[in-house]
Amino acid sequence: MARSTARPVAKLKSSAGTGVTYVTRKNRSNDPDRLVLRKFDPVLGEHVLFREER
Repeated sequence: MARSTARPVAKLKSSAGTGVTYVTRKNRSNDPDRLVLRKFDPVLGEHVLFREER
């Protein structure tokens, strides 16, 4: 599958400050703002907000 500029790779960083990151792809036309997802932080052992960094 070819890479697309409509679906760039987004790096998500934990808002808890533990340094944990996730990598995902997002649809730029549906989500033009920075992505915020609630995901599991294995250092804390609970779900926290992960925000897109650039």
